[in-house]
Amino acid sequence: MMAYKLVRLAPGSYDVVLNGVIVAGLVRSGPSGGATWIAELLVDLAPEERPAPFFELEHAFGSLDEARMWLGDAELVAMRVAS
Repeated sequence: MMAYKLVRLAPGSYDVVLNGVIVAGLVRSGPSGGATWIAELLVDLAPEERPAPFFELEHAFGSLDEARMWLGDAELVAMRVAS
């Protein structure tokens, strides 16, 4: 599997980066205790063109850790602010 990175934008919101390109978003929906995390591809690609493990345009998870593991133990990265 390819190496993904999750770049934090704000609490509950990440860019999903693959080989330096933002390919999806990962956002928390609902209250922290019962939140659902949604990973959604940014471009509506044909199934054969979607990067693994995306077999659908959108996937839901019970936690951030579950989403990270699904993305091959994606690295968490803090967004860098330009100075």
